[in-house]
Amino acid sequence: MKIAILIARILLGLMFLVFGLNDILHFLPMPAMPPSDATTFATILVSSHYMDFVGILMIISGVLLLVGRYVPLALVLLGPILVNILLYHFFIMHGGAAMGLIATLLELFLIWAYRLSFRGLFDAAPEVS
Repeated sequence: MKIAILIARILLGLMFLVFGLNDILHFLPMPAMPPSDATTFATILVSSHYMDFVGILMIISGVLLLVGRYVPLALVLLGPILVNILLYHFFIMHGGAAMGLIATLLELFLIWAYRLSFRGLFDAAPEVS
């Protein structure tokens, strides 16, 4: 099981590190998108520099996953990003969600593997220090 966790952590970390760096440095070629609501939405996100912020969060999370010391923090940071990736592909772009689904499955597996780190979130009456 430790090997599966390590593989999932490294795959997810590399995925978000590379694509986060690409959001900032633009080294992967982007195919031309046909005019649509998805293209308009993506253009607004890029031109407003919103994707720069998301890219920075992706880089931080990817590094945290690769280092392995703060995996639960990385998983918390990546959760909303993955939800937005899936929602974009399901409701706006209508397709191309394969990478998002793979990343979500890896994320869910790692959340399960690190479930003890998240147990405080589900306490009915948490203790306050």
